[in-house]
Amino acid sequence: MKITDLLTKDTIVLNMKASSKSEAIDELVGQLDQAGKLENRDEYKQAIQAREDQSTTGIGEGIAIPHAKTSAVKDPAIAFGRSQDGLDYESLDGQPTNLFFMIAASEGANNTHLETLSRLSSYLMDTKFREQLEAAKTEADVIEAINAKEAEEEDEEETETSSAGKILAVTACPTGIAHTYMAADKLKATAKEMNVPIKVQTNGSSGVKNQLTAEDIAEADAIIVAADVNVDMAPFNGKPVIEVPVAKAIHEPEELIKKAVNKDAPTYQGSGKQSSSSEEKGQRTGFYKHLMNGVSNMLPFVVGGGILIAISFFWGINSANPDNADYNRFAEMLSIIGGGNAFFLLVPVLAGFIASSIADRPGFAPGMVGGLIAVTQTSAEGAGNGSGFLGGLIAGFLAGYLTLLIKKWLEGLPAVLDGLKTVLFYPVLAIFGTGMIMLLINPALTSVYTGLFNFLDNMSGSNLALLGIIVGGMMAVDMGGPVNKAAYTFGIAALDAGNYTFIAAAMAGGMVPPLAMGVATMIFKNKFTPQERETGKAALPLGTFFITEGAIPFAAADPIRVIPSMVAGSALTGMLVMLFGISLPAPHGGAIIIPLIEGGFMQIVLYIVAILVGTILSAIVVGFLKKDLRKA
Repeated sequence: MKITDLLTKDTIVLNMKASSKSEAIDELVGQLDQAGKLENRDEYKQAIQAREDQSTTGIGEGIAIPHAKTSAVKDPAIAFGRSQDGLDYESLDGQPTNLFFMIAASEGANNTHLETLSRLSSYLMDTKFREQLEAAKTEADVIEAINAKEAEEEDEEETETSSAGKILAVTACPTGIAHTYMAADKLKATAKEMNVPIKVQTNGSSGVKNQLTAEDIAEADAIIVAADVNVDMAPFNGKPVIEVPVAKAIHEPEELIKKAVNKDAPTYQGSGKQSSSSEEKGQRTGFYKHLMNGVSNMLPFVVGGGILIAISFFWGINSANPDNADYNRFAEMLSIIGGGNAFFLLVPVLAGFIASSIADRPGFAPGMVGGLIAVTQTSAEGAGNGSGFLGGLIAGFLAGYLTLLIKKWLEGLPAVLDGLKTVLFYPVLAIFGTGMIMLLINPALTSVYTGLFNFLDNMSGSNLALLGIIVGGMMAVDMGGPVNKAAYTFGIAALDAGNYTFIAAAMAGGMVPPLAMGVATMIFKNKFTPQERETGKAALPLGTFFITEGAIPFAAADPIRVIPSMVAGSALTGMLVMLFGISLPAPHGGAIIIPLIEGGFMQIVLYIVAILVGTILSAIVVGFLKKDLRKA
């Protein structure tokens, strides 16, 4: 659908009379109503105003796009208005607005309409196109400018489609939230600048988006796999594949695209081997990739189980114990679900997905069994609760590589027995082998694991402060990336071993970056763009609830200044939490679980103080380091 199917001469106002925002809205609503596009003018105007009350649609650069989707619209339409002198529309950049596109979408508007409206928004980012609209003398000139812009974009798309070669990419990170989409956006933006056709599949937390088809893969020159977790590589058999960590796609997209265009990559073979080695492959495969696959699949159990455990504490720290005076049946049920089941599965799930990353599906069952043995079999002296995360890590890698070995041993079996391999031979042999080895080594691992956390429990003074600096600082290094996940996993392991201090330091350190950036955008307004200030407002609630990824947009835009500033504040917060001896019995939730801190009101106050001190330090440091935009 063309834009001019929705924007017609009778919905254009070249010389608006309005001198204020409310008058502009009323004038454009009236134009749509006069053109017969509305069922109910007042209801539509109320819908437009409701959208403005959420946040202004004055996007800056002299443009406003008020819009509403409501049953008060009879036919989807666009009204265009132009104010010669401009008016105050409360625009994000604080400048007068002179170009207005009011969008009227009906409740039944289909994706075609919405895609058309989205296309219009992107066109308005073109300075030349805006100048044409500002210079238009008649309604026909406006229509002609829009049609010409659409034709220009179509020609560019055809040129890209017909140009030699096509690059594909897959992006994925452990949590499937921030880094996955940041990498995809950087690859697409850089490819557009280089005039290289690209299609990017994102393996995010909500599932696979923009999935690569067999036809896409067949036509591709090369494929970039920027992922820190396991990705199904089988469809890429016979194609040049560049494997890198997801962070490399964010920071070095041009280099990756150049290599892909030049086919400077090993050819992937269905056996899981490649025809040649590459530097990138070594960065992504091996220990790190398999570990991140386990951690990413374990996190839902951590968050879900941890929050349920935290909620159960609201009836009293011992309210799940039937023998305690504070006993509450609902609290006990929450504790059983969160602690007795979800949290109990942490180590088996970690081990299972590490093993499946190594040996694909056949590795999952032996990994789970090995992880279960790790947490259920005690030490030789009968002390402790198993080897915990240490045993889970070893069980995962043991099960994965043992399964690979078994698969190799059974390659020589007659083809008639292939159907029995996955349902009989692999699970029986791999579970037996993993289980026997874990039963033999787990008592010793339990002693080591228990001794390690006994040592940590006995740390004090400067050693404890140093550990707090390390744990807190790591939470801010990549804000949800592998370094952050390593520190957080350490905190969970300590929590599982009965030490609640490290997770308190990790969570506090992880809250600081988004909180600090939110505060900085409010204090140092002249050093952030209007869009960054809006992002800062969103970062504050994210930080409050321990979503460190809220600071990523700032770190991606200016890593040299932002990341060291955030690390400084988070490290200080981690140190203070450790020195204060603050214990937190839940692994996630941010502000909602702060009341659960052990030790009473004073410890809660100290925890909040530690977070605020780190937040203020980071905000001040980044504020001083950032350049004043007025002088840029």
